[in-house]
Amino acid sequence: MDAFWITAQGSGSEGVPERVFPYWSFTKTVLAICALRLAEDGELDLDAQVNDAPCTLRQLLDHSGGLPDYGPLPAYRHAVAADEEPWPTETLFRRTMAQGVRFAPGQGWAYSNLGYMLARQHIETVSGQRFGALIRDMIAAPLGLRGCRLAESREDFAQVHWPAARRYHPGWVYHGCLIGTAEDAALILHALFDGRLLSAQSLTQMLDRHELGGALEGRPWTLCGYGLGLMTGEVGAAGRASGHSGAGPFSVNAVYHFPDLPRPVTVASFTDGHDEGVAEFDALRIALREGGA
Repeated sequence: MDAFWITAQGSGSEGVPERVFPYWSFTKTVLAICALRLAEDGELDLDAQVNDAPCTLRQLLDHSGGLPDYGPLPAYRHAVAADEEPWPTETLFRRTMAQGVRFAPGQGWAYSNLGYMLARQHIETVSGQRFGALIRDMIAAPLGLRGCRLAESREDFAQVHWPAARRYHPGWVYHGCLIGTAEDAALILHALFDGRLLSAQSLTQMLDRHELGGALEGRPWTLCGYGLGLMTGEVGAAGRASGHSGAGPFSVNAVYHFPDLPRPVTVASFTDGHDEGVAEFDALRIALREGGA
């Protein structure tokens, strides 16, 4: 098994060479950061209803909008496995919504990649900028990141460390899939928590979570919740953890900040396979070691 990790603590980092990885659903955290920045600048309202959705942007970002997910669609999974070209967004929307809404907006919680596709579209429409440009201007440039960017083509994914990426089009991740180094992933999340990307008030909103229960089998969580683009809860001896796990057809990752350790640390862990728990346990183990627990 290929496994890579890096930590960010203050301005320092250590870990792996500059291999390029897909960030998968950690991209949701970055999308939420962009949304909160636009809200701080008065360009959008998190609580206004989103076009083409019966819910608000906040409800899309915290998965409380009641929308179905496209991941379970057999036709979607077959098309990805067959290395087909991504469907047009209208086709994806129609096929996903044919499953029916899960619940009335704000009356439950259900993970929805479709909701994040609509969130991205709304943010791009309101700002007048593509998601990739927002990432560059709001996150990559201010933090001095060298390689983090939105993957939009097979050529982009050809840079990814694992050869299996050559048989995958990143357009199948409809909210967008960032690629970059493990260091860049850790630095993005660390910068969020040390106040370089958002105000304290915006970070508080991101951390305001839906409580989703206790321990998960095969994963380190002892308390689970979801905020705005953040998986957040507790992971045993390390205390609180906030960030996001991600999974694709050939790799998984876990990018988390651990604020309760004697030395608060942010860890980005990437490995091949399909089990997010493997990357999460690696991140926890490294955090406990590097954080002085």
